[in-house]
Amino acid sequence: MKQTLQLKLSQHLTLTPQLQQSIRLLQLSTIELNAEVERMLQENPLLERAEGEDEPAPIEVPLAGPGRLDDEREGVTRSSADGNGSDDGNEARGARDDGPETQDYQDYDGGGDSDWGPASGSDDEDFLPQQIASNTLRDHLLGQLALLNLALRDRQIVTALIDALDDDGYLPTSLEELAEVFPEELGIEPEELSIALKYVQSFEPVGVGARDCAECLTLQLKALPVDTPRLADALKVVDGNLALLANRDFTKLKRLLHTDDAGVREVRDLIRSLNPKPGAAFSRTEANYVVPDVIVRKVKNQWVATLNEAAMPKLRLNRIYADILTRNRDSSNQQLAAQLQEAKWLIRNVQQRFDTILRVARAIVERQRRFFEHGEVAMRPMVLREIADMLSLHESTISRVTTQKFMLTPRGTFELKYFFGSHVATDTGGAASATAIRALIKQLIAAENARAPLTDSKIAEMLGEQGILVARRTIAKYREALQIPPVNMRKAL
Repeated sequence: MKQTLQLKLSQHLTLTPQLQQSIRLLQLSTIELNAEVERMLQENPLLERAEGEDEPAPIEVPLAGPGRLDDEREGVTRSSADGNGSDDGNEARGARDDGPETQDYQDYDGGGDSDWGPASGSDDEDFLPQQIASNTLRDHLLGQLALLNLALRDRQIVTALIDALDDDGYLPTSLEELAEVFPEELGIEPEELSIALKYVQSFEPVGVGARDCAECLTLQLKALPVDTPRLADALKVVDGNLALLANRDFTKLKRLLHTDDAGVREVRDLIRSLNPKPGAAFSRTEANYVVPDVIVRKVKNQWVATLNEAAMPKLRLNRIYADILTRNRDSSNQQLAAQLQEAKWLIRNVQQRFDTILRVARAIVERQRRFFEHGEVAMRPMVLREIADMLSLHESTISRVTTQKFMLTPRGTFELKYFFGSHVATDTGGAASATAIRALIKQLIAAENARAPLTDSKIAEMLGEQGILVARRTIAKYREALQIPPVNMRKAL
């Protein structure tokens, strides 16, 4: 086969490094963006924070009220990034309105001196707050074990059982399996583990060391005074009949306890007063904070979406290094020149990211004005394509912007994706948002008679009377999404 050389012309799309960084920054959350900016600040000497970055502006909480979206001339103040900002989204670069409508926000001083702090020159100036050591369930139980006069072998066995407890205070492993964990030369018998378990179950909190929920509740019931009303009936329910209470099978419970509705209600209230997870109070939980990217408030009876300046990293070029590169354009400074270009890209892409978020947020506010006025029941159906066509952007861009970006509103903090949803047809030929239908279902169930709760078919019929055509299966799906139990689980005595 003869080898030949051929020339071929073709066109293909290539993502430049700048465009790749822009797409990546756009899909990051605010916390992830700050982490990325912090990494770039450490790696690139030509990039630095603008002055005043350590003192972010306080979040402005708007007041509720009817209105409409302000025109595109409303904007926010942000750093100019040395003139390297993107040309896109110039409508978001107006000056902040300093009129009397926003004076209430500016007059608030979140800092300053406070009467709660120590006076100047007092003896408390040298006091350093100490971190409070958190007491775990294991530490709490070992502290009680130290008060017992036990032999070293027994103390080690009890300690092993304490180490085997889960975060809720349960013993998920059987005693036979635990016996196999110990070395054979120790000769640990299951009877010794049973005795050690009794010690663990005698510790506080009551119910710790139980092997299942029934045993946990039984331990707590036995710790109550013997004259507690309905104590014997509660023990009978907990011992093998918890499923009847969980399924609200009150008829069988009345037959089991030989009592009436009032008696079953007293037994149920007694069992509900117990703690099915005695060790949960000692578990360490970390709070996940959400930083809103956009704030919606009312200005001049109009709904206005502005960026949260506290979430915006203010960056600029290091002028000392930039001036050196300007005066010395030789090959020895190629690395600094590349870092200068990367710094410019980052500043421009961060600016463009927030411009795009603001444009999308304003479009959402304009389309969902009735939500801000009347709540979830007034949410209109909306899909990503509507905003994409409105702003001349691609659907994938809208998807990236609305993911993990949050909006602070008078009705709470919502992810931008929350305002998008499917629709259900109405008898007039219109459409109702799935979010609005879920809100209506929640309202109907909240106002129902607990003794005769509404079935899914009845809810569908009631919505049909309002002109919303929803099948019973759809009602069941929305109800489960709201974590509302079925009709038999909502029935009360």
